[in-house]
Amino acid sequence: MLMSVGFLLTPEQEQLKATARGFAQEQLRDLSVAIRAESDPLTRAALLRPVYANAVAAGFLKSLVPVPVGEAVASGVDAAIFLEEWAAEMPDFAISMSGPLNALGPVFQVGTAAQVERFARPFLAGSGAPLAAMAFSEPEGSANFDAEGPGMGVRTTAVPDGGEWLINGRKAWAPYLCGWDGDGPDIMTIVCRTPDGISLIVAEREHLAGKIEVEEYYDLPGLKGCLATRIRLTDVRVPRGNLLGDQGQGVRLTRNAFLPIAAMIAVYATAAMRQAFDIAYRFALTEKRGGPVPIIEYQAVSDVLANAKGKIEAVRLLGWRALDALTSGHPSGPEFALHAKIFGSETCVEVINDLMTIIGVTAYDQNFPIVRYLMDALSYRNIGGSNVGIRRRQLQALFRTPGYDPLSASGLALPESNGAEGSVQKPDPLGGAGIPRL
Repeated sequence: MLMSVGFLLTPEQEQLKATARGFAQEQLRDLSVAIRAESDPLTRAALLRPVYANAVAAGFLKSLVPVPVGEAVASGVDAAIFLEEWAAEMPDFAISMSGPLNALGPVFQVGTAAQVERFARPFLAGSGAPLAAMAFSEPEGSANFDAEGPGMGVRTTAVPDGGEWLINGRKAWAPYLCGWDGDGPDIMTIVCRTPDGISLIVAEREHLAGKIEVEEYYDLPGLKGCLATRIRLTDVRVPRGNLLGDQGQGVRLTRNAFLPIAAMIAVYATAAMRQAFDIAYRFALTEKRGGPVPIIEYQAVSDVLANAKGKIEAVRLLGWRALDALTSGHPSGPEFALHAKIFGSETCVEVINDLMTIIGVTAYDQNFPIVRYLMDALSYRNIGGSNVGIRRRQLQALFRTPGYDPLSASGLALPESNGAEGSVQKPDPLGGAGIPRL
């Protein structure tokens, strides 16, 4: 029997692409210019908020809420298509809107029906500018967040106090931890240490208001529309019923929550490379740089473009594959997400650096458009789990897992019988069982 794998976009995906590109060009292009020209992080957030509300009203936020209650895009490829169109104009906007995907993921994985209904409600209303944040990173670093011992691992604590949790600690980096006004987002999923281990507790805005101190507003060299802060949580009181799952499940839930974010980095990287390529290509077509012909006529220039274009297409397909596997709940999802994050982010910096050599020293001028994409690209190796501190270590754990087959993720491994015909042993080194669909 002949079987095929198709890569052509369906009519529905073509329409999705057109809709996303139209929104990006009409509302994100000018916003991106305005935000990059503004020096104050809070003013940038104020500029972003009304466009964020427009995206909510257009239904884009609902499409990022995980099933079963959201209006999730039909596939991971669908998600990649519209996120690439947004990120081509303004990746910081796309990243800011992905907060619910990150913060609600654990809710859909282990939350009760009542928790799912309550915590997801603001993001299904289709109006306003609701925010969600996954409060994971801490100022001292979180690569070893699961370490045990005095002064190690997660330092944010949640102590039982009657019918409530009393939460104290410091968090950093996640976009909009402070909300729009300093009183927090609509929900904050907090990675914290409870008496029985690392756990996840959801704080709602009513619990956070007046209990957040913003210690610093980070002024980022790229992704300036992401309002990144370092905050202190002081005596935040949250109902005991806002614990997700059981105490001690936090390590597994946190790792799972960041897998879709890892896969998305390949999409953002593709968008940055796509824009940088367009700039370099047009430059090569028109610029002679004092010579007799446009510089694209020289083999060295054409070689740089050829190498860059191939890598862009490879990263795009890897991002599609990773998001598709995560959306469908396929066991290959974690591995593809890690490859998408690492390969996509590293390749992005390499490609843009190479494209800048076509342009020469002019590329280093902040008024020339290509350097902005390099500033964004430099962040992708570190956000969503740094490549060195977290992501490559997770791949190491995968490779060391007994029964790991290098061909499994690609679907080329032969079935191994373990008592049931056609069944295959699937290692789970990341604690990734039960990853929620996007």
